[in-house]
Amino acid sequence: MKRKAPKDKNISPVLSGIAGEYFVAAELSRRGYIASITLRNTRGIDILVSDVNATKSVGIQVKTSQSRTKKWVLNKKIETEVATNLFYVFVRLNHLEAPEYYVVPKHEAASYATLHHREYLEKLKKDGTPRKDSSMRKFADRDRKYLDRWDLLGLD
Repeated sequence: MKRKAPKDKNISPVLSGIAGEYFVAAELSRRGYIASITLRNTRGIDILVSDVNATKSVGIQVKTSQSRTKKWVLNKKIETEVATNLFYVFVRLNHLEAPEYYVVPKHEAASYATLHHREYLEKLKKDGTPRKDSSMRKFADRDRKYLDRWDLLGLD
């Protein structure tokens, strides 16, 4: 029997982020990969994952949301990150339901964030004035193109 969580019952952003990392590590382990959560001082990589023979490996950056929408907040650093073997796993914590995982190659997440931020800046505010630039970027997967796309990691 499913328990229902109150609509406004969110955990803190810190706990949400930690939960997302552990959910991703657990899901990777469940799928037969070796997943190691990194220390907080590892810049840009939350989880190192490899196949069981350690012949292929990738880094994963986890972004977690408690929102009903499929949107995640990023920083503009995504546009200049040079890592080539990095993936983003965007996690949607569905309260007490199973989380959803969106597995996205870094370059595709960066392209989306850059393009949509540029489009955002080109639109005028309601009062007709230009929008101000910020370091905030967003990623969304409304079409669910990346939902459970663990195959994109290339570890099989």
